[in-house]
Amino acid sequence: MGADFLRKMDWLGRDRAVAYLRIIAFLNVASLVLLVATSQDGVDANGFLLGSDFVSFWTVGHMLQDHGNVYDGAAHIAAQRKFFASSGGYTAFFYPPTFLPFCWPLGFLSYFPALVSWLLATSGIYVIAVRRWQAALRFDFPLWLLVLAFPAVPIVITHGQTSFMVAALLGLGALLVPGRPVIAGILFGLATIKPQFGILVPLVLLLTREWKVIASAAVTAFALALLSALAFGADTFAGWYAASGRAQVAMVEGAVGFGKMTSVFAGARLIGLTPGLAYGAQAAVGLATIILLIRAFRARPYSPALGALMLAAAPLVTPFVLDYDMVLLAFPLLWLTSRGIADGFRDWEKLALALAFIAPVFARPIGLHLGIPIMPLILGFLFWVLLRRYSAEAHPRAPIALQP
Repeated sequence: MGADFLRKMDWLGRDRAVAYLRIIAFLNVASLVLLVATSQDGVDANGFLLGSDFVSFWTVGHMLQDHGNVYDGAAHIAAQRKFFASSGGYTAFFYPPTFLPFCWPLGFLSYFPALVSWLLATSGIYVIAVRRWQAALRFDFPLWLLVLAFPAVPIVITHGQTSFMVAALLGLGALLVPGRPVIAGILFGLATIKPQFGILVPLVLLLTREWKVIASAAVTAFALALLSALAFGADTFAGWYAASGRAQVAMVEGAVGFGKMTSVFAGARLIGLTPGLAYGAQAAVGLATIILLIRAFRARPYSPALGALMLAAAPLVTPFVLDYDMVLLAFPLLWLTSRGIADGFRDWEKLALALAFIAPVFARPIGLHLGIPIMPLILGFLFWVLLRRYSAEAHPRAPIALQP
């Protein structure tokens, strides 16, 4: 009885799950409303600007309008502090030049209209991506409940981050590979604005010989880079390279905060390992993940199941990933839940689903205040459960071809 409580979790049926999701959704929405209601002039009770990370993108937009060098750290700090000077420092900008075309329109708006527009646009495409996965998997759950209850969602909103957009691009791309290879490639190419999450995409596409997707993604990434070079100058790539060095130093020294990050590297640093040992742990886990993926994908065609596994593995192979990036897990969580509903849940699957879903609420406070990195363990657990389910299905269902 005791062991089955977590191993099988038969007590967590649909009705109880819906009830829990409604409670969590209410708490998520209430926390956002309270945050805004208790803020003064757009600054919350803790002294942080609403959409704390977004100010970096907005500043870049205005600097581009003024033909400034966005990769000059001192210039970026000065431009940002003209609008808001935080006692806790400032929000740096380390995105590649391919992201600049997305920042440029923000320079036409004042801060809060730009923030609202950004969140509406990026959350909109994220909801579309979740809905497409839900429809393809024939997953009968209220869409609004799935989105509002996911604890990673309010974290993205409060930071004004890019995670909605990147997750949507990768998620839709992973779903559309079988039926819309050119569109899937375009989406993967656009997702290079945050390249650390696309490390596994070329590997998976090569293993499954999705040549159209590869070609489309390569052309899109090149076109986006060319657009940025023509619009903002080819020297921005040299500036980004130099900024990447500063980003590396910031990550190693914990400028972002290891408790906020969810990677193996950050977890190792959080418990006191040296940078060298932390990178070693990250490399070992990343390599093991890649080997397991290669073994699982061998001689199998591409399918949404494979795409779900690829997306679940993405946070395990990069050292730089934060809790708001966990919105990417929506797609593997949907796939695993739909398979469990269709064929029955296997041991530990419900526990992996529950932990991965709710962990963004607790990962940061536990990491920051207790120094315990729970997220890498949960991500590894989820990946193992997904891999076991995928590998056990010796003859995966035919790829889903989506209609226009």
